[in-house]
Amino acid sequence: MPAKIRHLPDQLVNQIAAGEVIERPASALKELIENALDADASRVSVDLAEGSLSGLTVSDDGTGMAHDELILAVQRHATSKLPHDDLLDIQFFGFRGEALPSIGSVSRLRLISRQKEDPHGWTLTVRHGQADEPEPIAGEKGTCIEISDLFASVPARLKFMKTQKTEAAQCYDVVRRFAMSRPDVSFILIDSGRTVLQLPAQENSDNGLARRLSQVLGPVFARESVAVQAQKPGMCLTGYAGLPTMNRPTAAQIYLFVNGRPVRDRQLLGAARAGYQDMLPRGRHPVLVLFLMIETKAVDVNVHPAKAEVRFRDAASVRSLVVGALSTALRAAGMHATAEGGEAALRKFSQAPSFGYRGASGRYPIQPDSQNSLSAAQTFQQRSKPSPDFLIQAPPQAKYDAGPDLPDSLADEEEILSAYPLGAAKAQLHKTYIVAETSTGLCVIDQHAAHERLVMEQMKAQFSQGQVKSQSLLLPEIVELPYDQIEAVVAEAEQLRNTGLEVEAFGPGAVMIRAVPALLGQADVKILMRDLAEELVQLGGTTALDDKIGHILATLSCHSSVRSGRRLNADEMNALLRQMEITPAAGQCNHGRPTFITLTLADLEKLFGRT
Repeated sequence: MPAKIRHLPDQLVNQIAAGEVIERPASALKELIENALDADASRVSVDLAEGSLSGLTVSDDGTGMAHDELILAVQRHATSKLPHDDLLDIQFFGFRGEALPSIGSVSRLRLISRQKEDPHGWTLTVRHGQADEPEPIAGEKGTCIEISDLFASVPARLKFMKTQKTEAAQCYDVVRRFAMSRPDVSFILIDSGRTVLQLPAQENSDNGLARRLSQVLGPVFARESVAVQAQKPGMCLTGYAGLPTMNRPTAAQIYLFVNGRPVRDRQLLGAARAGYQDMLPRGRHPVLVLFLMIETKAVDVNVHPAKAEVRFRDAASVRSLVVGALSTALRAAGMHATAEGGEAALRKFSQAPSFGYRGASGRYPIQPDSQNSLSAAQTFQQRSKPSPDFLIQAPPQAKYDAGPDLPDSLADEEEILSAYPLGAAKAQLHKTYIVAETSTGLCVIDQHAAHERLVMEQMKAQFSQGQVKSQSLLLPEIVELPYDQIEAVVAEAEQLRNTGLEVEAFGPGAVMIRAVPALLGQADVKILMRDLAEELVQLGGTTALDDKIGHILATLSCHSSVRSGRRLNADEMNALLRQMEITPAAGQCNHGRPTFITLTLADLEKLFGRT
């Protein structure tokens, strides 16, 4: 028989409540930094002992607390951050009055605080929920909070602590996020006597934010990102988006802020991924920093005690703002690929084995394949025009004029190289890669990936205008598919028709294709249908319509692109380069892979020891 209902002891209630707010040392650190920033601190110092396992200290130069405030600060539900008792108008990071009492109930907590006008400061110690009386103490203006013996009174929680390295990494991430949120505040992070992070304050401007992000995320992000800026009534979005080719295996480097508050909101994460639609490889994530400023009454931060989640009054409007801003910024970047590809190529070249005679090693000079070595040169002697099915019309959103055709003569070679970012094609390697000389070095282009993006952009332009051209098949194609794939195809038959693909069920185990997009050319329709059906099953019925259409168009354009293994003549290669230069997002294919890499002349000279 269960025991009778009773009131739990206050100490146990506090420990249970603390578990919702303080999950690990990083949670306590987050609360303390928020308090420091709410106190108008211009300097925040964090000192970790053994990665926070033995304790942590946060000090600031904020307004400080008087004697009576210090006593109230460690009592539950006491706060100065709701002056009008309005939960719909939250102007500070904290507002619950739970952080310090929660920390004090599961640790040894010591506070030292002094206001500027006071002759001395005050110190107060809380030992696992039991608070001492404040005592006078000398000290500088601001507040210093020391935490030790965290979870010593809650052994069950202590067992779930990770390694020193893991807990330290979580604390580092907390500091980095607040440092990005407040570039006007200086931050210093020390771990076991070693300075891990030292960030001087920056001016409160776009330039100051850019410098702070460069300090936190590294100079590569500063070089390989584009500015994001958009607004709607009642909300404004700013930040920086890393190029799609600068992607990562996890979402750890997606940094989202709402009214300066770091959040891990699923709605915003979904919108961020949608903004990179058809630009990222499956399973990869962007490097992204976004700041959303929104009217306080249009967002609810009182969703979870940790305040990491938010709810928007108009979630659809927020999503459209984020998706639209990201898509516009990334496409406005034009033909731009991250330098990471070039750096990886340099490493590979540097590690390449040497060839030639080595005596006892048994290595002899390698004789070149004379037939293959001549193939590129022979290609350039074929001055025929590009085949009709190779050229596509530049999309309407093109930013640049392709300019005149490259002349047959090499007399104006320098002028050509300076006029075109991708330069002039010089060779085709393995019927897959185009080598082009530029004014600053060379480019290596993946012909299939590049052409795939060009076709994709044209199909998207046609789709948005309702002008997708369809080509009826002389004889309908019958494609056998599993039952679940047939259901997925039939369910999306109307959307497929809008993309130029007419398909219907044909018996219990097959579908019939009556028409395909005109841009498909000579693509294998059966292989296309099987790939598309599998894609639709994976997407499922919960995927947003715009996202699903994007995936469909990406699959269609992939099958209509010039394939690897096709020999191209000089005019075809140069036509491809010119179209890449006027096509948005040409730096990556529909699946997020880079379409080209660059090596500067300095890189080449470094490889050969000329520098």
